[in-house]
Amino acid sequence: MPNETRRGVLGLIGAGLAVAATPAWALDTTQAKALIQKSLDEVYAVINSGRPPAQMYREFEAIFTRYADVDIIARSALGPAARAAAPAEFAAYKQAFQGYIGRKYGKRFREFIGSKIEVTGAKPVKSFFAVTSTAYLKGRSPMEVEWHVSDKSGKSRYFNIIIEGVNMLASERAEIGALLARRKGDLAGLTADLQQAG
Repeated sequence: MPNETRRGVLGLIGAGLAVAATPAWALDTTQAKALIQKSLDEVYAVINSGRPPAQMYREFEAIFTRYADVDIIARSALGPAARAAAPAEFAAYKQAFQGYIGRKYGKRFREFIGSKIEVTGAKPVKSFFAVTSTAYLKGRSPMEVEWHVSDKSGKSRYFNIIIEGVNMLASERAEIGALLARRKGDLAGLTADLQQAG
């Protein structure tokens, strides 16, 4: 699968994992599947709304912010530099990161008009649920997708997506790492770049 298509699928699902703010221990597999299907339905409503791109990007960023474990994803993407960052410096980076995610993946969403993702199963794995699904895109072979939901933040949130062996955390860690290296480790510079990127 081309990298851009894989990135688009990761972004679509990343924006759509609107898992309700319910403790993971209160969920069973049926509820987990239902919650994720409902969230994907909401994402498709935005995709098919016909709204201007900039408005859709803001909506996808808002979904990501509400339902993803943004802190964990942002820290993982930043890597060791996250531990060395001052709180205010990290907060500015995290704000820029979530906007970057909304724009970056939002630009790929037009490809998903007329497509669908079916949730096929869910199972507990150690401290989280692994939910499986199949993505059907026009003119392409079906793709198996898995995402991970945890309550480590105190609410059920998704923190990783795996599609065809590629996971979101690893992908973003590589991209953010390259941007930070280009800035010679300057987090403020990376934050400025993220505010313009995507």
